Amino acid sequence: MARGTLSESVKKKSKELFGYEMDQTELRFLPHFQYVMMNDQRINIQQVNAEEMQIIDKWIDAGYIIVAIKGMTITKYFWDKMNEILYIAYIKQED
Repeated sequence: MARGTLSESVKKKSKELFGYEMDQTELRFLPHFQYVMMNDQRINIQQVNAEEMQIIDKWIDAGYIIVAIKGMTITKYFWDKMNEILYIAYIKQED
């Protein structure tokens, strides 16, 4: 299976971790969001589209993202679960 594909294992794991099945847009946005959180911790609104902003809003509403004047932070829970999804979707698994 191709990297970044919304496989059944990704759908199942996202439902288990977050209570809903992640869609392809959200899955493809995760690596960018992870990069942002490891670096400047600010979303450049010129680099995200309306769908991605809706994803960010969903994560804020769920309590995964905390927004402050100086940037964003995320919960340890969300960090761990986001990386678990990224591992399944993007890292080659042993056969």
